[in-house]
Amino acid sequence: MIAIRNLHEQTTYTLAIILKVLDFPKATYHYHLKRVNRPDKDKDLKNEILDIRKIHKDYGYRRVCAELWRRGHQIGKNKVQRLMKSLKLQVTSFTRKSRKYNSYKGDIGKTAPNRLKRRFTSTIPHQKIVTDTTEFRYYDADDSGQLQLRKLYLDPFIDLFNMEVVSYKISAQPNKTSMKAALKEAVEATSNCEYRRTFHSDQGWAYQMNEYQELLKDNKIFQSMSRKGNCLDNAPAENFFGIMKQEMYYGNVYHSYEALEQAIHNYIRYYNEDRIKEKLGYLSPVEYKKHYTSLSA
Repeated sequence: MIAIRNLHEQTTYTLAIILKVLDFPKATYHYHLKRVNRPDKDKDLKNEILDIRKIHKDYGYRRVCAELWRRGHQIGKNKVQRLMKSLKLQVTSFTRKSRKYNSYKGDIGKTAPNRLKRRFTSTIPHQKIVTDTTEFRYYDADDSGQLQLRKLYLDPFIDLFNMEVVSYKISAQPNKTSMKAALKEAVEATSNCEYRRTFHSDQGWAYQMNEYQELLKDNKIFQSMSRKGNCLDNAPAENFFGIMKQEMYYGNVYHSYEALEQAIHNYIRYYNEDRIKEKLGYLSPVEYKKHYTSLSA
């Protein structure tokens, strides 16, 4: 329509001649021209959707719709999907095959039974905690200025009640000091649980350490371990790593330990406080816990 209108305005041909040559019905032309010139009644809504996607770049239409509800809009998912399609907003997926970090070094200490047995839901905050270690890679220049591939490790402790990261540590290499520090913080952060807690992990070397196990025992915490070589026994931790790397790691290149470390800090804060989850009623983990606490008061 706009092309025909521009041709009419920029030449001496009458509109009737142009439409006749193009074999285009006059009524159809005027109908679509009115639609083009019509003010966009969804302009403000589109701007708000763009604002949401600027903050939450990995939100699909369902979570964008939920965020609009939180902002006071009464709107259906189908309309949000249509508006996002018109704005060409799609979730960009980056996938990268990388070797999973394997912390298993054999039976170097005591292993614990699988008490969790894939019962990954919890209606009580801080009762079931899962942990694992994952590896990230970044580039750093050596003394000669050549870029070298280096590694960074993350040890989070995650509450199955709301999938909140209750504690974590970042280190340049797997070590018991970092692991113990993260464990101590997790034990302290979950100490208000009225029921006996269970901390679940795989059979990695750190979780077999006497110091690790004694800290759990001293705080009357059950230790639970996945069966050897069975990552599905610790699926929530694996799922968290997948989401995290999808949203802040894959598709990005980090050029220093500090840059990657800060990105991880920022993401975990965002994940805990701002990132809404459908399974939590479109609340963030922290919001869900606050809601539970207010109902229990």
